[in-house]
Parts: sequence; structure tokens; C-alpha cells
Amino acid sequence: MNDHRGNSAPPSPGADVGAIATLLSRNLPEVFGEGDAARRRAAIAELYTEDCVLYVPPGILVGREALDKFAGDLRATHPHCVYTPHGAPQVLHNSARLAWGSGPKGEAAEYTGVDFIVARDGKIAALYVFLDSPPA
Repeated sequence: MNDHRGNSAPPSPGADVGAIATLLSRNLPEVFGEGDAARRRAAIAELYTEDCVLYVPPGILVGREALDKFAGDLRATHPHCVYTPHGAPQVLHNSARLAWGSGPKGEAAEYTGVDFIVARDGKIAALYVFLDSPPA
């Protein structure tokens, strides 16, 4: 790739837009929506870096093991809920965001939020989870 002066420029670190969108799309059902612990751990190993960081309202968690525990605990407290994307992921360089809702299958969402990821080496290095305020 050449810049406007004709010099060779390195590709953007997030050049594979499709791969980053896929990471984000798979995260909801395969990590946070997965009730089977072995399948969830396999998905985390495939989708996340070993040193991944999860930023959620309760705090900051580091590493795949912490992510697995958080996702498993969340799943156990909301076993009837499914995560439904609201639209397609929006990718910008090495990051992406996706709005979603969660509630019983076929019913209105009980809560909504937006996931924002930062990708590194084809995996999720950081996940920021923004929860919307519940309706009054």
C-alpha cells in the first residue's frame, strides 16, 4: 500500500474487518450465551488473547480464566436469557462495537447494552461492556 508520497505504508492493524466483526458476533452466543462450560472455555480460547481484559460495571477482570468465571456466573444467574444482536458489528481499524439485548427467547429484552472490543493478533484483547439504563 502506498501513501500519498508513494512510500510503502504498513497495513492497518485492523485491516481484516470481516475477522474482527466475526469475533464480536461470536462472542455473544458462544461466550456469554453458552451454558456448557467446556464449549464456553473452548470459545474463549479461540476468541480471546491469554491476557485479555474485560471491563464490566462490577470491575476489571484479566485473563481467560477470569472471563470464563464471569461469563459462567452470569449465565447461571440468567439461564433463560438469550443475547440478540441489534444490527451488525461496526468495525473501525482494530476495534468494533455491537449493540445487543438480553431476555427470554422470543420476548422483549430485559436489558440492553453495547459491547466494544479491541482486537490484537486476530483475537479479542479487550472487551468493554456498556449496559443501558433499564426503562423506568
